[in-house]
Amino acid sequence: MSDLEPRRRSALSRKERAERAYKLVLATGGLAVLTIVLLVLAVVGIVGAGPVIVAGLATAGSGVLLRRALG
Repeated sequence: MSDLEPRRRSALSRKERAERAYKLVLATGGLAVLTIVLLVLAVVGIVGAGPVIVAGLATAGSGVLLRRALG
């Protein structure tokens, strides 16, 4: 077992990881706002439920990526 190599955390530098996390924060926040706006418009009856579901899934996916980047 001594011939096993240690796992490398990431090929990205600390600055690159910080920039990626910042971009994910912006994306997650923007998608969350979009989801809320679409939800309000769906309740009023202007748009259907489809765009709300798609935006919600995109928000959740972005949130998961953000959590992985910060964890």
